[in-house]
Amino acid sequence: MNDTNLQMWKRAVKVIPGGVNSPVRSFVSVGGTPYFVQRAKGAYVYDLNGRRYIDYVQSYGASILGHADSRVTVAVSRAAELGTTYGAPTEGEVLLAEEVVERVRSVEMVRLVSSGTEATMTALRLARGVTGRNKVVKFDGCYHGHSDQLLASAGSGVASLGLAGSVGVSANAVSDTLVVPYNQVPVLDDETACVIVEPVAANMGLIPPQEGFLSGLRRECDRVGALLIFDEVITGFRVAKGGVSDLFDVDADLYCFGKVMGGGLPIGALAGRSEIMRQLAPTGPVYQAGTLSGNPVATAAGLTVLRALDENSYSMLEGRSKYLAEGLEKVISEAGFDVQIHRFGPLLSIFFGDLTVTDYLSAKKSVALGAYPYFFHAMLQRGVALAPGPYEVMFPSLAHSWDDIELSVDLASAAANQAFTEWSDRKPL
Repeated sequence: MNDTNLQMWKRAVKVIPGGVNSPVRSFVSVGGTPYFVQRAKGAYVYDLNGRRYIDYVQSYGASILGHADSRVTVAVSRAAELGTTYGAPTEGEVLLAEEVVERVRSVEMVRLVSSGTEATMTALRLARGVTGRNKVVKFDGCYHGHSDQLLASAGSGVASLGLAGSVGVSANAVSDTLVVPYNQVPVLDDETACVIVEPVAANMGLIPPQEGFLSGLRRECDRVGALLIFDEVITGFRVAKGGVSDLFDVDADLYCFGKVMGGGLPIGALAGRSEIMRQLAPTGPVYQAGTLSGNPVATAAGLTVLRALDENSYSMLEGRSKYLAEGLEKVISEAGFDVQIHRFGPLLSIFFGDLTVTDYLSAKKSVALGAYPYFFHAMLQRGVALAPGPYEVMFPSLAHSWDDIELSVDLASAAANQAFTEWSDRKPL
């Protein structure tokens, strides 16, 4: 058979480092070579060989309505016909910022950027500028983008590739970064500018916050005058209308958003109380800029998505994700694996082994068992696409029908049996 994916892979590695433009897309941690997506619609992606997959990657959470939703494609087309970038203010940026302010209860102002990494990078700079302090506290296994100061002990692709951080990051860049265990409230001092956290960790697998963790962070930041930053690039507008604050009754000082709010186009946002946000240039001394920030096509897509997400949408996501999580746990355990399926709203992930996973250390022990690559490939062979890394989560979308969910569970039963046999024998992948 003519394998167009393989042919494209051979071409890619000649002109792109590792053949991919983001390390999380590589198959380094699972073995084999990536499939190349030619097109996508709803719950499905189609590769260059014309094969269809039920897709639980969904652009790592950006496509909450599913791929190529007609409402989004129409909005993008109309916006693009008027021009794709201006370098001047547009109505669309104002409308999207107003939508975020309306949704997130403690947000009064929004600065749009072009990626989640830009949002977190700017959040740290702003926190240091506002407080006059340098020290940043982050949590082991939480990934906040690839800016220098936040790569220490990061999750996602950094973890999947077995990297502690990144070559090229100077010791000085991370000298003011303190890394502490997730789900434990650290004792801060008066040199701490901010604490940045994924309020629901989703880059070391899915690990929800334990009771009292987020409220404890809020109290400890208040005690020493540090800012609390919620990185909701993944959870923002996915787990609830107003994000994690709606669910835990804890407000951050600054929020970082992305993915869902761009409707599948590149976008990010920093948001927070007005007295903090006004410290950004041009009203304040903390500089941040971006030629494509507030891009009119991206804001049109993002506004369309947010306006489509109502309480019924979140109920639908919750119900289908719950059924998927329970079904996967049942069939994978029936195949012989010890397994835990973690779920928080419409996010879920698979942890193999019987150790309770509450932080990065326990997540790494689960991954070290080596079962995920076998299950990943067995599912891919059956037409179900999971992320090619054990630290990533699954993203059921509103386009995944009950039939898609039920079929996924049925296919997972056969996949788990195959994976258990191959893993037990340690068959080469």
